[in-house]
Amino acid sequence: MTLPAILGLCCLGMGFAPLAAAFQAAPAYPSGQAGVMAATGTVQVMFTPEEDASRVIEQAIHAARHQILVQAFSFTHRRISGALIVAKQRGVDVRVLADKDQTDRIPSSKIAMMAARGVPVFIDSKHASAHNKVMVIDAGKPDAVLITGSFNFTQAAQYNNAENVLVMRNNPLLTERYQQNWHHHHQHSYVYQSKVAGPD
Repeated sequence: MTLPAILGLCCLGMGFAPLAAAFQAAPAYPSGQAGVMAATGTVQVMFTPEEDASRVIEQAIHAARHQILVQAFSFTHRRISGALIVAKQRGVDVRVLADKDQTDRIPSSKIAMMAARGVPVFIDSKHASAHNKVMVIDAGKPDAVLITGSFNFTQAAQYNNAENVLVMRNNPLLTERYQQNWHHHHQHSYVYQSKVAGPD
């Protein structure tokens, strides 16, 4: 008999039924596996440069209805940045967290352009690298989408590098976890002030 079951019987015998129920409802994660959750929905996997991951990412952006939260290390992809601008213009809440060094040092970065065109951009400079590559789309909705992997939102990631992309749909708990992580980093980030429009 498991420990929660034994405790449940003891608690019931002593009249502590609510406490017994709490033990039974608690997730029984093995040691070292905090954060484990049920796999639901679908997972789409792509590998570049052979497969067009950027097109699938653009399609997910175009399908967004409510919100897109982005964490980007390096961001130079013209069509992906353009899709985010268009989403913002049609009323989607688009917000980007970016790495300071990559934003400042890469001439082809699209961060300045997105900020100049109305996309709120925040710089996460607390860490050696803000190295997440994530899009959280419509978190809290039944058709939420989570995009992550090694793929930076760059031209090189699509056409030159060996990268992977995972697009996970209809897994609300996982999407919510990534949404919480976005807000955690947003708390110590500052607003990016665009001085130039940036390259198109």
